[in-house]
Amino acid sequence: MLLSPDVAKYFPHEQSVKLALRKLIHVTKVRKYLDLFSRSLFLVCPDVAAAIDGLTLLLMKPVSILVCLLSIAGWCASGSTQARTFKSDPLASAAQMIAVTTSSWNAVEGRLQRYERDTTHEKWRPVGEPISIVVGKNGLGWGIGVIATDDSNVRVASDPIKREGDGKSPAGVFALGTGFGYASEPLRGLKMPYLNLTPSIECVDDTGSKYYNRIVDRSVVAPDWKSSEHMRNVGESYRWGIVVDHNGIVTEGNANPPEPGGGSCVFLHIWHSHDQGTAGCTAMSQIDLEIVLTWLDPTRKPLLVQLPEPTYERLIIRWMLPKLTNAPQR
Repeated sequence: MLLSPDVAKYFPHEQSVKLALRKLIHVTKVRKYLDLFSRSLFLVCPDVAAAIDGLTLLLMKPVSILVCLLSIAGWCASGSTQARTFKSDPLASAAQMIAVTTSSWNAVEGRLQRYERDTTHEKWRPVGEPISIVVGKNGLGWGIGVIATDDSNVRVASDPIKREGDGKSPAGVFALGTGFGYASEPLRGLKMPYLNLTPSIECVDDTGSKYYNRIVDRSVVAPDWKSSEHMRNVGESYRWGIVVDHNGIVTEGNANPPEPGGGSCVFLHIWHSHDQGTAGCTAMSQIDLEIVLTWLDPTRKPLLVQLPEPTYERLIIRWMLPKLTNAPQR
């Protein structure tokens, strides 16, 4: 018997569940197999598993069992232990993660730690030592990423929200897109897609433009904007960098267009100094950025998780995030 995709994705031990279902249909010793299923389910939804014993009298027919299991799956899907949409689950499918944390919403200096896992069923393990970074000159504010943050269990009413021109870097969970740089050829070892920043490449920050929060080549489109970032003219900061998929900047596979005024042109790039904040990006030394860029692998669906440390710790179970390391940053 096969579990439907909508049900199966909530059970990491799918083979055990399938076996339990087959046996439940063909035998009458319901309690024995409910106990088996309960132990498997406990890893996903402990509160529901604890209640199964009380349902034994009800589940006397195979049809009733199947109905109950489907109801339980729905309960788990909508329970408070999940904070993601069910159309996609990027945190569950990622095998590489960059965790950026600061001491508070207003802090500029912070640290970056890389994590990876061989399969999505394994625990995260740290890669390398923590790296010193800076975020926006005015700290962090909730941005628009791949995980919804409008849930009151995620975003506190007093938390700041990222807006265009506010000098804040976006907080949340974000995919990583195209790498970029001044060189005609990508950084040696880069596996992410690469864009050579020619003089006509611009990132549009005009909220009234149809190209808002898009990287465009002025020479091949009809400009309708009054404000943009001429990326080739930024200086050493953009010698190397990578696009952070904040507010729908990455068009491929992104069904949500940018929200006007939600913030634009967010990247990982080279810093000016260890204590000088950015206009809204996350920056680090060139050496450290090159290490990060060449480590990223698009086949492993890398994510950036960027939060103040107290918020990260509060969401660590809800979002199943790796535990922060205590090693000193460099």
